[in-house]
Amino acid sequence: MHATLPLLEVTDFPEINRAELTTLQVNIGYLCNQRCLHCHVNASPDRKEMMSEELIQLIPEVIKARGINTLDLTGGAPEMHQQFRELVAKVRAMGVRVIDRCNLTILTEPGYEGTAEFLAEHKVDIVASLPCYSQDNVDSQRGDGVFDRSILGLQMLNKLGYGLPDSELSLNLVYNPLGATLPPNQEALEQEYKKHLFDNFGIHFNQLFALANMPIKRFGSTLISKGKFADYMNLLKTNANFGNLDHVMCKNLVSVDWLGNLYDCDFNQQLEMPVVIDSNGAHAQLKDLLENNLQGCAIKVADHCYGCIAGSGSSCGGSLS
Repeated sequence: MHATLPLLEVTDFPEINRAELTTLQVNIGYLCNQRCLHCHVNASPDRKEMMSEELIQLIPEVIKARGINTLDLTGGAPEMHQQFRELVAKVRAMGVRVIDRCNLTILTEPGYEGTAEFLAEHKVDIVASLPCYSQDNVDSQRGDGVFDRSILGLQMLNKLGYGLPDSELSLNLVYNPLGATLPPNQEALEQEYKKHLFDNFGIHFNQLFALANMPIKRFGSTLISKGKFADYMNLLKTNANFGNLDHVMCKNLVSVDWLGNLYDCDFNQQLEMPVVIDSNGAHAQLKDLLENNLQGCAIKVADHCYGCIAGSGSSCGGSLS
C-alpha cells in the first residue's frame, strides 16, 4: 500500500516542445527479479504486465518508418520478457543501436543463463544500475545480496569485453542518491567509482550516469511516509537550472508502455500523462508513429520535471551540464 502522492500536474514548469525523434524507449514489462526502494515503476517479481507479441513485432516497423537510431529497452528487467532476445536480434540486424537497462543480477538469475553472452554477441549497449559502490548502501536500497551479485555480473561482462579500454562493447553504470538529495558532480563521482571498483574488484566500465530520484511512485511514497516530500520538491525547484531545458531527454525520445501507449518520458508514463495527438484528446499509440513523427508537439510537464533540470540535470544518459 503506497501513500497518496500530491497532484503534480499543476505546475509552473516552463513549456517545451519536441524536436526530432531519435530514441524509442520501450518498457516491455514490469516483471523484475528485484524490488528496489527507488524504483519509479514499482517493478517486482509479482508484476504480470508484459508487452504483447503483436506490439513487440510492431517495434521494428516503427523504427524503420521514423528512421529512429536507438531502441532503449527497460522494465522491470527487460531480459525477462519472452521475446526480448528475438526483438534485440531483429533490431540489431537493422543496424540500430540497442540499449539494455540491466539490473546486473538478472545475469546470474536461474533460467537466464547465457544472457550476458547474448548481449555481447549482438553488441548491445548496457546501462547497468549500481546506485553506490558500497555494499551496505546498495543492499539497503535494492535488497540483501544484490551488491555481491551485481559485482559478479560486472565481472562476467568484463570477461566478455564490456567496459574494457578500446572495446566496442559499452558498459555504463547508473547512480541514484540513497535519499532525498541531488546527485553529486557526475565526473568526480565517476572517478571515485572507477578507482574503487577496479582497486577492489578489478572492474572496468565506460561512464557513470548520475540520476536524480523522481518524487513519484515508490520513492515518492517513501518521501510522504517520512514527511520529506515537500522538502524534496523545494530542493528540486530551488536548484532548477533552466539552461538544462535545451538538453532534456523528452525532446528527442518517446516512451512506450507495455500496452503500446506513448508518453513524453518514462516518468510521465508512470504518472499516466500520455501523449495526445489530436484536438479530441486521443491518446497516442505505438502504431501512430508509423505516420506521425511528433516533431513540434508540446511536451506534457508537471512538477516532477524539476527533477530533470535541478543542479547538473538528470536524464537517461546522466547529467545534462
